[in-house]
Amino acid sequence: MPIDATLPYDDANIFAKILRGEIPSTRVYEDEWAFAFEDINPQAEIHTLVIPKGRYVSWDDFSASASDAEIGGFVRAVGAVARAKGLVEPGYRLLANIGAHGGQEVPHLHVHIFGGQPLGRMISA
Repeated sequence: MPIDATLPYDDANIFAKILRGEIPSTRVYEDEWAFAFEDINPQAEIHTLVIPKGRYVSWDDFSASASDAEIGGFVRAVGAVARAKGLVEPGYRLLANIGAHGGQEVPHLHVHIFGGQPLGRMISA
């Protein structure tokens, strides 16, 4: 169910629980700024999620509230995961859903990395 990205951070969300180790995940990357793991319901051959370790509801919240170090570290982590997965060539897609109209379902910023196959159009008309 889509969420309201303007609400305060909810420490009970599934990604907060994954970060705390309360819910298992298949970790593919971790540093001081970010944690990346395989999506449990992949929508492409490769479907990895990258989340910041900070308490940010959405990209809007993150871009307005995170420190420069957090933003830089998170963006670098997304690139590191894509490179580690061998996606730079032939290509990949990044997706961050924000709010109800964007289809965001978890109130913790996350970026989907899709790849491993041709992905087609961004939005079907």
